[in-house]
Amino acid sequence: MPYRTAAGILCQNRQASQLQPIHDERVNMKVILNAEQIARTIGRLADQIAGAETPRPAGTSSSDNGLAIIGIRSRGEILAQRLADRLSQKLRKSIPCGTLDITLYRDDLNAPHSGSQPQVRTTEIGFDIDGKVIILVDDVLYTGRSARAAMDALIDLGRPKAIRLAVLVERAGRELPIQADYGGCKAEVRPEQSVQVSLVESDGKDEVVVE
Repeated sequence: MPYRTAAGILCQNRQASQLQPIHDERVNMKVILNAEQIARTIGRLADQIAGAETPRPAGTSSSDNGLAIIGIRSRGEILAQRLADRLSQKLRKSIPCGTLDITLYRDDLNAPHSGSQPQVRTTEIGFDIDGKVIILVDDVLYTGRSARAAMDALIDLGRPKAIRLAVLVERAGRELPIQADYGGCKAEVRPEQSVQVSLVESDGKDEVVVE
């Protein structure tokens, strides 16, 4: 069910949730998910994925077809690891997890207005993606361009059975026909606003705010 924050921002979960509004005193910053709500959202995503996808049977080798999680750098990789840990516990088997850098696949890489040199980081996927159902994880789904770049990068690495998209937050503004298969919070924000995700591993706290 949808809930509205004190700032009037609507956040609706893809599946019914018990999230409550967050009151925040910081100027021009509206909290839509706190640490507890982020944890619950990741748990709900894990439940959705476990219920919809069929991982390889226990006892089969890692090269067999199955389920794998891959996160888009940088916060997507953190969420992917948390999601993989939850799924491994839920399914009582190890779910492989990797990290994908999409810098060289971005469609704005050579744009004339791009003045800064992009920082290329490593892709770390220690398993064969051929034949696997890949859960691609990102923090925010906005225009769809990052997801498109990630799919191009994955296809260059192999031929997965399927690619599913899981995101913590969805917002309006799609520029490509891309939608999340597994979504946490749907945030209805104005075009001029931004959604910022902070995670303990990279930012020292778990929080999603609208600025």
